[in-house]
Amino acid sequence: MSEQTCGSQREIVHPPSSLFLAMLALGAGGLFIGTGEFSPMSLLPDLAKGTGVSIPTAGSYISAYAAGVVIGAPAFAIIGARWPRKMLLLLLLSIALVGYGLSATAWSYGSLLTARFISGLPHGAWYGVSALVAASMVPANQKARYIAYVMLGLAVANVAGVPLVTWGGQALGWRVSFAMVAAGMAMTALMVMLFVPAKKPDANASPVKELSALRSPQIIMTFGVASVSFAGMFAVYSFITPALTEISGFKLHSVPWILVLWGIGMVTGNIIGGRLADKALIPSIFGLIVWNLVMLALFSLVGSWKLPVLFAVFLLGNGFALVPALQAHMMNIAGDAQTLASSLTHSAFNISNALGAAFGGWAISAGGSWISTGWVGVVFSVIALSLMYFSVHINKWSQQ
Repeated sequence: MSEQTCGSQREIVHPPSSLFLAMLALGAGGLFIGTGEFSPMSLLPDLAKGTGVSIPTAGSYISAYAAGVVIGAPAFAIIGARWPRKMLLLLLLSIALVGYGLSATAWSYGSLLTARFISGLPHGAWYGVSALVAASMVPANQKARYIAYVMLGLAVANVAGVPLVTWGGQALGWRVSFAMVAAGMAMTALMVMLFVPAKKPDANASPVKELSALRSPQIIMTFGVASVSFAGMFAVYSFITPALTEISGFKLHSVPWILVLWGIGMVTGNIIGGRLADKALIPSIFGLIVWNLVMLALFSLVGSWKLPVLFAVFLLGNGFALVPALQAHMMNIAGDAQTLASSLTHSAFNISNALGAAFGGWAISAGGSWISTGWVGVVFSVIALSLMYFSVHINKWSQQ
């Protein structure tokens, strides 16, 4: 590791080999946390049968996880404000390991509901803290792309992790799926211990300074952007199976492979989004929200035709490029509240998840088709554009 002096600041430049291994550890955490979030959606009928409840009731397992994310992200950011970030990462992985261990051994609806809540607690804080760790290891002009590499684990989860764990759960029982994720958490903890550099905590950090983020109108507005900007994507994703089988005409066994196509789109979009954000952050955010708006409309327009809808699904996955851009923007405006602001972004994404599923379901219940969820997403994208405009200009207005 070497130090380069630039003006009054010093940049710590890590050798390519050590940086690669550290990023591999952080990406692995993203992979297994993302797999643990999404795979139970594919196994919901098995979870319902295994715990003696109906499938709609088993949907509470998904909600419990999301509740854990929303609560855990700010809580750990505040509690761990003065902790070394490597130590905080290991704590988060330990809690996730406990949650998935309890999930694999759950004996009732209540016990699995509790286990899923515990499993969700570290989610947002993991992505927030690991993004900060990644950004701290590279020059400022490469920050967004390395944040994107951390988020790449979440994208890869949809290509490889979720199909593999779903197969394991269907073939060997749903408990095995949770055990597989728990094993991944243990492996990630070992990689973090070995490869992520230990750094002293920020001497100026404190819970009070972290909480200061909640007083910033710009941070609150950006939190709002993240809370609605992915609602359209989740609205489509939540009802993608009936949309593809009932409207597009695909067989049920084709759906997992189509979702892999979505995941590949997420991977490519994530890489491209990080590079775009490094070049022009705010224009990239506006452009990517518009991209999502257009692609959501395209999904609803071409959903009745097989080949065009496949193209639309891939392009919708590319919209994941917005994640590293919003994460980098939140970190830029956070000041002394880096950990909380960075973690709040992922709480917001789970609010998007809940909003998308709820409003998509309401649109269908009101008489819309399975592909009407794209139009729901268009509305949310317009809201996101408005909030982003206010977020960018609110400081200028307050100074006038």
